[in-house]
Amino acid sequence: MSAREVHRIVHSQRLREGGGFAVRRPFPAPGLELVDPFLLLDEMGPSDYKPGEAVGAPDHPHRGFETVTYMLDGEFEHEDSAGNRGSIRPGDVQWMTAGDGVIHSEMPAAWVRERGGRVHGFQLWVNLPARDKRVGPRYQDVRAETMPTWASDDGRATIKVIAGAAMGVQGAAQTRIPITYLDLTLARDASIELEVPSAQTAFVYVFNGALAVGDAGRPVNDGDMALLTGGDRLQLRSSTDRACALVLAGEPLREPVARYGPFVMNTADEIQQAFRDYQSGRFGQIAR
Repeated sequence: MSAREVHRIVHSQRLREGGGFAVRRPFPAPGLELVDPFLLLDEMGPSDYKPGEAVGAPDHPHRGFETVTYMLDGEFEHEDSAGNRGSIRPGDVQWMTAGDGVIHSEMPAAWVRERGGRVHGFQLWVNLPARDKRVGPRYQDVRAETMPTWASDDGRATIKVIAGAAMGVQGAAQTRIPITYLDLTLARDASIELEVPSAQTAFVYVFNGALAVGDAGRPVNDGDMALLTGGDRLQLRSSTDRACALVLAGEPLREPVARYGPFVMNTADEIQQAFRDYQSGRFGQIAR
């Protein structure tokens, strides 16, 4: 087996998104438009809101890709033009396939908007292959209490397996292309070795503490993303009291990408068609 090492470290940018909520974004960024098949990674917060301050992403369209929302703290309420409604609470994952098109809203829960509180989570955008860009919208919800997890015998290393597999544990989400999505927590000096399929592009995003990544032990700090070389195994070790990170990998599509805001297709003509369909009302409206 060959080791994956750090090819490049990307420092996340602090931005405002949606209705003005704060995010840390490693990509897209100048010089790094995507990490095929992933289009975007946002760390939402952590933000501590006072009463009346919390903001989210009001009604907006999507076509041609998937959004994956993973909450760590707080609660979001979502609804869409297909009549779906629900809540995403700490530890929950919502995997939405926008496909042919949907109007979607994600807002902090009413109690967060009214009383304030901490909001922290992630949104990942996953590109869809050309064959699937016009499929019907679909939701997958994984609740915290049913999240497949692995823990070391001493409890110093834990992994939540959202998609793919790790340490013999299979993730809950069904994906249209091979994807690995892991959330891991390591105590100081705890280490793990993961098998990462060699056909998948992979990166590590640290959101608390610091990790030594690869056999070379390259330091990767809070808010940084490490793009990895090829290989089929990944060594990780915590160099702080508590290190938390996402490990993401996916089989690249290697297809043309045309994107404009919430539409991601393969050609400019398809983007223009998405605008025409949206403006003509084909995506529908959220009934309230």
